[in-house]
Amino acid sequence: MPAPGVDPRTPVVIGVGQSSERVSDPGYRRLSPVGLAADAARAAFADTGADPVAVARAVDTVAGVRQFEISNPRARAPLGRSDNYPRSVARRVGVFPARAVLEVSGGQAPQHLVNELAGTIAAGHCEAVLIFGSEAISTVRHLGASADRPDFSETVEGELEDRGYGLEGLLTPEQIRHGLVDAPAHYGLLENARRVRLAQSRGEYARGMGQLFAPFTEVAAANPHAAAPIARTADELITVSERNRMIADPYPRFLVSRDQVNQGAAVVLVSLAVAERLGVPPERRVFLHGHADLRERSFLERPDLSAYPAGVLAVRHALDMAGLVMADVSTIDLYSCFPIAVSAVADGVGLAADDPRGLTVTGGLPFFGGAGNNYSAHAVAETVQRLRADPGAYGLVGANGGFLSKYSVGVYSTTPALWRPGDSRRVQARLDSVPARPTSSRPQGGATVETWTVEYGPGGARKGTLVGRLDGDGRRFLAHADDTDGELLDLLSAGDPAGERIHVRSAPSGNRASLQQHSVNAR
Repeated sequence: MPAPGVDPRTPVVIGVGQSSERVSDPGYRRLSPVGLAADAARAAFADTGADPVAVARAVDTVAGVRQFEISNPRARAPLGRSDNYPRSVARRVGVFPARAVLEVSGGQAPQHLVNELAGTIAAGHCEAVLIFGSEAISTVRHLGASADRPDFSETVEGELEDRGYGLEGLLTPEQIRHGLVDAPAHYGLLENARRVRLAQSRGEYARGMGQLFAPFTEVAAANPHAAAPIARTADELITVSERNRMIADPYPRFLVSRDQVNQGAAVVLVSLAVAERLGVPPERRVFLHGHADLRERSFLERPDLSAYPAGVLAVRHALDMAGLVMADVSTIDLYSCFPIAVSAVADGVGLAADDPRGLTVTGGLPFFGGAGNNYSAHAVAETVQRLRADPGAYGLVGANGGFLSKYSVGVYSTTPALWRPGDSRRVQARLDSVPARPTSSRPQGGATVETWTVEYGPGGARKGTLVGRLDGDGRRFLAHADDTDGELLDLLSAGDPAGERIHVRSAPSGNRASLQQHSVNAR
């Protein structure tokens, strides 16, 4: 039984597991997302130090993180998919839950589920939870056109709490009208806004991104689950080459999240009473000391496109709840789909790029692998293992979703801690009280460039996208560089366009910006 005075409903992580395979591996098994998640779940049961069968039987709730192929209405599954992913995985591993949840999209999902379901356990509404996610994108691409390709389709009966895609506030009609729906272009706009704020040249800023991510590659090189376990220098990461082609300014390929992975991860979260009943050794138990879940404004309404106040405040709130400051934390994993996902949070909490503790425990999304929405389940798994090896230490996991849109944080330790419900709603209200930036969906006339990106396609194709401010009222707008204005495209691709005078006009297919038209109007 739990010690006197300790609430038996206190939530505790008792098991974590990971699975992976590369298409080049000897014994490559062509596992489906369900198969990868099932392997991770079995590893998590074994990791508890208790009877794995008994642990599986104790689980009353399962929660699945969405794969990319079920994360938006347009997504397709070339090799087929389960119609009930959580229960498909549960059935494979001998779990028969009363409740099955399919979480919304976003990289915040794994840590958010830990936070939410820990609260559910503490409230007495469930006792044992299995959280998992997986991606088999590498296998899908490798075998999609194969004559003997596998069929990953499954039909599984049972109730499912499908929470939907969760895209509200991530993509506005204005973004969709301009075809701004993918991650590299969004993050390129945010990244260049940060460069403008720091008043750095292209070369200076690129070196900073390389120096930030070079240590990540070293961690990935030592991680057996990493999709790209190769240590690289900062110069290698930022030097454009045939292998490291430009994706979207300012990103060459090596600085972009790697989604071509086959990876799964799982977490077993139970009440302290269940941990005692199952005989989980005390040294296997890891407690959640602090947590937070916050959301940012929609993209164009943010007061500062270079900053991430929701991410910063989420970290601060979780640390405050734990009674800690950042200096007390021994391990850190900040979500790293693109450099600014790390730097925007690090800027706000006082972390340097070369912090000796490191800013990743896995190797990060471009190098360990961006396992769809489930990356941070791997970060939780690695954090738990490191904390068990260093009893009493603290670890922090920061999980980002959307386009710096949603942030969930967990602070972990083997030191026992009572559950604290937290106050994310109060912090969210503080965020929401800041006035939104006025915007224009049909801008016309003179303006200046605030931030920009250029997407690169086959054959040297370029598509320039910018965020501008209208003369006079300063309303923010989204626009594409006019295809006929090569001078503007060249400026966006290789110059320093922030503050540049432009002319914008509205069209049904999206707003168009031009340097030439502004010159004509000026005359």
